[in-house]
Amino acid sequence: MNTRRHITSTRRTYNKLVANEMMEDFALRYTPKSARQWSLNRIAITALGFASFLLLEAIGGAITLNFGFTNAAWAILAVTTVIFLFGLPISYYAAKYGVDIDLLSRGAGFGYIGSTIASLIYASFTFIFFALEASIMSMALHSLMGVPVHIAYLFSAIVILPLVMHGISYISSFQAWTQPLWILLQIFPFYFLLTHADSNFTEWVNFTGSAGDGGANFNLLLFGSASAVLLSLVAQIGEQVDILRFLPAEKKATKWQWWLALLAGGPGWIIVGAIKLFLGSFLAYFALQQGVAIELADDPAHMYNLVFKLVFESPTVAAIVACIFIVICQLKINVANAYAGSLAWSNFFFKNNAQPPRARCVGNF
Repeated sequence: MNTRRHITSTRRTYNKLVANEMMEDFALRYTPKSARQWSLNRIAITALGFASFLLLEAIGGAITLNFGFTNAAWAILAVTTVIFLFGLPISYYAAKYGVDIDLLSRGAGFGYIGSTIASLIYASFTFIFFALEASIMSMALHSLMGVPVHIAYLFSAIVILPLVMHGISYISSFQAWTQPLWILLQIFPFYFLLTHADSNFTEWVNFTGSAGDGGANFNLLLFGSASAVLLSLVAQIGEQVDILRFLPAEKKATKWQWWLALLAGGPGWIIVGAIKLFLGSFLAYFALQQGVAIELADDPAHMYNLVFKLVFESPTVAAIVACIFIVICQLKINVANAYAGSLAWSNFFFKNNAQPPRARCVGNF
């Protein structure tokens, strides 16, 4: 009897993709030690690169314009502390056991259904932030380069796909290659900004925004409102975890280096984030001093176009450099949003179409 099976071309293509270990992202199980082959520096740089997103500047500018510098500053400091303290144990266990948010929530006692809900919430976060970051890039392409809005939005979404198809392998390479240019363009213009005649820090720290006299001093309601906006950033630790689970196992000889990589790539993202929040606060104030309308002062495209105009005499060159900077920043974060979102949705839909497994991984997870 002929027992040969007919395999369709679609099935052959699927088998090739499954056999390609470069595309393995371990969405439904823990990350084995054999897959944690990258260096400590590579993982830390990859995870820290996610802090490039310009929504931080936009939020920092928005809460300053609405609630005044004093309340915005206290909110930034308070939420930074909360995110760092909550992110530290999450990052540690993810890096130690090679697990993602789904398995972490199961190990923390939320159970099979609880981890499914956690995956849904986390996946929704990544999609919402993907849309927000893509809109910032699209508005920059539209306002600075004249690209039609619908084309800009289409480009902002499609350009991410080839960068995430091969998982951590390509993502880590992309983050490593773009990191120097991002840092250079982030820091370089601020020499010109800080030496500008309108860079008055005394007026900035006394800025009351739309709150008027209520924003001159600490106000619990305004502080709470600003903190509520900032707390939307709490779930960002999930994206850091999706990279930290590939951190090589801790060794005695490199224990301090392991912890340094863990802190930098895990809860340390919010330290960079806090700097960018304060930066956005100052840029929004500076934009107002330069005559930018208040409804546009917290837009990263207008912020950085204004900054790069201080560097370059040509407005065209300034617009092009600002656009390049914004595109790099948004690609770096939306690669993370797309990758983390795909993992979270995989976990969620898999659980909705499968019976709870008896054991899916090792240890307490």
